[in-house]
Amino acid sequence: MSVDGFRASAVASEMRYKDRLDLGLIVADQIVGRAGVFTKNTCQAAPVIWSRKRISTGQAILVNAGQANAQTGQNGIAACRHSAETLGKELNLKKRQILLASTGIIGAPLNLEAMDRAIPKLVKELSPKGFDNFAKSIMTTDTKIKVAIDNGAFKDGTKFNVWGAAKGSGMIAPNMATMLCFVLTDANLDSHLMNRMLREITEATFNRITVDGDTSTNDCVLFLASGAAGGPLVVGDAQARNFSNALYEVLNRLSRMIVLDGEGANHVVEILVTGAKTLEQAKMAARTVAESPLVKTAFYGRDANWGRVMAALGRSGALFDPYKVNLFLNDVPWVENGLDNNRDKEASQVMKKKEYRLTIDLKCGRARHSMLTCDFSHQYVDINGSYRS
Repeated sequence: MSVDGFRASAVASEMRYKDRLDLGLIVADQIVGRAGVFTKNTCQAAPVIWSRKRISTGQAILVNAGQANAQTGQNGIAACRHSAETLGKELNLKKRQILLASTGIIGAPLNLEAMDRAIPKLVKELSPKGFDNFAKSIMTTDTKIKVAIDNGAFKDGTKFNVWGAAKGSGMIAPNMATMLCFVLTDANLDSHLMNRMLREITEATFNRITVDGDTSTNDCVLFLASGAAGGPLVVGDAQARNFSNALYEVLNRLSRMIVLDGEGANHVVEILVTGAKTLEQAKMAARTVAESPLVKTAFYGRDANWGRVMAALGRSGALFDPYKVNLFLNDVPWVENGLDNNRDKEASQVMKKKEYRLTIDLKCGRARHSMLTCDFSHQYVDINGSYRS
């Protein structure tokens, strides 16, 4: 599917990989609004620094896979400037209109010679039909493309479409956004409204997933609106309610796809914490359990070792009475009032499922929070033990 007002393309530039799409481009033929959220990692990649400063003027997005252009110093910023100038000349755009994103090995400088050779072809192949190839080009250790689409209509009857593509499989942890994601719409949206919606929905979707507890240096979500659907400019939350719902659906599906495609993952588990004293404590408890290596290896081994969950809760910083905690695997009452409920056999059966829920009732308040995580497998170690070699 294409979104009116946008074209996309992808080529095999051989910047790092051989014979595979690794350089993608999206261009807005017209644009009314932009928004972006970026990693909170202190070590921020050059393209994050570049795009954060230019999100208000962006009209095109250039993405490369294989080289992160992170921890590359002033040479990294210079490479961004060179890339934006080179592409801008081909598109007849100014360099401040070019947004950049990179993914791959940290510390590796961009192969600018390969990029320069590829950019003319990349521009020539721009097409409303180029979005699937774009989604393929941003992958690294991903095993499948991640694309989600939704649509709807505003109260005045104006119809709109929302398209999103993401990449992410490892180095996934909630701290803004935990991957690269690109969202397009033909709706006529105000930039301030777009930024507010994007921050709120990112918090409810991408910031609730984790694969390995590592937040990347390159995380970003870039969101462009062409306005090609027509209708009056949408500036208020009441007007945008239907659009906000559609945007949530797209980002929620993409965030779930990332965990389902977690490096070496066999199981996806929702960690639902209820009965916490405060929302912040619910978040601390859910995240600590979701990122615990011992809990995640138990998920992998289908080992109904509830003590690992209790130990993770105990170090989370949440306040609770250990002898009031109840644990459930789906509907199986696994632990009652902090003690073994002798239901390990039933619990182990639940853990054989591809997807299931671990509910943790702290029974000391009314706050709740959920996160989506996956297991740690031998394959995760294999993938990351040889990522550069």
